[in-house]
Amino acid sequence: MKILLTGGAGYIGSVTTKELLDRGHDVTVIDHLQEGHREAVDKRADFIEGNIGDSKVLKKAFSKKSYDAVVHFAASCLVGESMENPSLYYQNNVLASLVLLEAMRENKTPKMIFSSSCAIYGDPDEMPITEDNPRNPTHPYGESKLAFERILKWYSRAYGMKAISLRYFNAAGATDELGEDHAQETHLVPNVLKTAMGQLPFVEIYGTDYLTQDGTCVRDYIHILDIAEAHILALNLEASDSFNLGNGNGYSVLEVIEAAEKICGVKIPTQKSKRRPGDPACLIASAKKIQEELGWFPKYPTLDEIISSAWKWLQKHPAGYAEPAKHR
Repeated sequence: MKILLTGGAGYIGSVTTKELLDRGHDVTVIDHLQEGHREAVDKRADFIEGNIGDSKVLKKAFSKKSYDAVVHFAASCLVGESMENPSLYYQNNVLASLVLLEAMRENKTPKMIFSSSCAIYGDPDEMPITEDNPRNPTHPYGESKLAFERILKWYSRAYGMKAISLRYFNAAGATDELGEDHAQETHLVPNVLKTAMGQLPFVEIYGTDYLTQDGTCVRDYIHILDIAEAHILALNLEASDSFNLGNGNGYSVLEVIEAAEKICGVKIPTQKSKRRPGDPACLIASAKKIQEELGWFPKYPTLDEIISSAWKWLQKHPAGYAEPAKHR
């Protein structure tokens, strides 16, 4: 298939690009490189630098090929930032995505695989979370993802475009070549590992008074290779749908730190802080639907596997992609 992949220089987008290419697909990547890394884009992919909200950039991309599908990762994704600057999130995640959708419609591109989020569910009362759970986002990032899912629903009905939304939980882990390297890192696993390596003085624990087993937030962690696999399977779907991606297991902040201490062989210092606005206490996925309908099962489901892969990558790339890329 000919695939246009947005955000392909980012964490999950770069891994999915490589997996698609390894399976013989033709991939064109669009990324503005404000957050992503050019070094992370597989050299076999065609690359266009630019913003998906720029119609000239999209005209260049769609003039090159007739695509079978768009895999759409490009987005702003920091919860705290979205609380402080919701305008940015509606501009980048909704308006720019709508420009992309219009380009797809004009060029008769039949399908989009959309990188959505468990953030659309907010702070649910029941666990695990199914696709039918109420959607009540607690921050603008989640609202922006939900808003675009709703746009996709109506585009699908009106124009016949197929839209598959993959709502994943906490992406983590790494491959041998590709890992997590954000200018502003807010994710727990990389920050825990950077602390273990001595790059950070301590792990900040945001809230210790949640109604969880140890008072800290509980999350469902999923390996990026498993996320990439779900996107590839979704390309075969012929009807619009939405699916949760998760392992069905929840781990608290303290449990993640404890697991990392065993893997890294060091004591990891912590500091307690107040809760972050918009953080739900517990998010655990039910992935039963995608397991039954697409046969997707995580190949790397354990916390140890996820953390070990991220630790291995960080040891090889202590400065992230600032070091020269090899054999990408």
